[in-house]
Amino acid sequence: MLVHLRSKKANIMKKFHLIVLFIISTATFSQSKFQKDEAAIRNVLNSQIKAWNNHDLETFMQGYWKNDSLKFYSGNNVKKGWQKTLDNYKKGYPTKDHTGELKFTIKSISPIEENSYYVMGQYHLKRSVGNAEGTFLIVFKKIDGHWKIIADMST
Repeated sequence: MLVHLRSKKANIMKKFHLIVLFIISTATFSQSKFQKDEAAIRNVLNSQIKAWNNHDLETFMQGYWKNDSLKFYSGNNVKKGWQKTLDNYKKGYPTKDHTGELKFTIKSISPIEENSYYVMGQYHLKRSVGNAEGTFLIVFKKIDGHWKIIADMST
């Protein structure tokens, strides 16, 4: 009977260790996935900064989902569509003096669900036509293996 109890206790301890190992490995995997996703999203944002600072609005827009369902909310208006968003950028920032130098201050990158995140932050434009700054909340989704902005709310 004593041998049977020791064997049962050993089995329980093995199972406990396996469960702990599973929890640790899952947490490590989740953290590394988040770190990879965060780095990829930051890379998109850094590419956008570089394009913006070169007054290359078409390349800047490569960070956005090229789809009519893209949503952009600013100035109490919701605009839909990649092309409309690009057209609005071209209208609002017609020259290098208007785009100036862009910097982002990222405050938070948080998962929403599998393969989608929201990013909260501030933008800062240093320009000869007058500086501008504000806040944003953007939603990224991994589409066809690429991180794309599917919704943007900027103030």
